[in-house]
Amino acid sequence: MGLKGNTPPRLPVAPAEYDAQYMEQLTNVLRLYFNFLNSAAPAIFASQNVGTTDVVTAMSFAQPNPTTPGASQVSLPTQADLANLRAGDIYYDTTAANVLKIKV
Repeated sequence: MGLKGNTPPRLPVAPAEYDAQYMEQLTNVLRLYFNFLNSAAPAIFASQNVGTTDVVTAMSFAQPNPTTPGASQVSLPTQADLANLRAGDIYYDTTAANVLKIKV
């Protein structure tokens, strides 16, 4: 499962022959992209085996805890995040007393 909102970088066009400047640009683009991936908030997934396939049954996303610097608080997205969710993502519907729902 890929990270939502994660777009791979556009890599520089390779020259016909070796070029040190191209290699520097390429490694810089990749370094920035890997730094971005490492800085993404952690996500926790739980799955269960249904027949011959694993099905994701729960998801939780860690966010910085505003009351404890350096710590994370784990929560599911809410209906406010509905536009950013993909079909099949689980979220809390806080308008219906925190009912878990799946975006269809």
